[in-house]
Amino acid sequence: MRDGALEVRVSAPPVEGAANDALVGVLAEALALPRRAVALVSGEHGRSKRVRIEGLSVAEVRARLGLQG
Repeated sequence: MRDGALEVRVSAPPVEGAANDALVGVLAEALALPRRAVALVSGEHGRSKRVRIEGLSVAEVRARLGLQG
């Protein structure tokens, strides 16, 4: 966590959506969800992104990621 946001690093290059695809995959795996449950909402071309997680509450997401609060 940094400044109230989850910081995720991926090794995929930011070319042709590879980094965005990697981010979705990492989050889906970490949350034990299918990839279709994780969607990029904004930030497709920037470093800061917003994602939508379907099927879990905010509390469940935080718990699965091992975050406090």
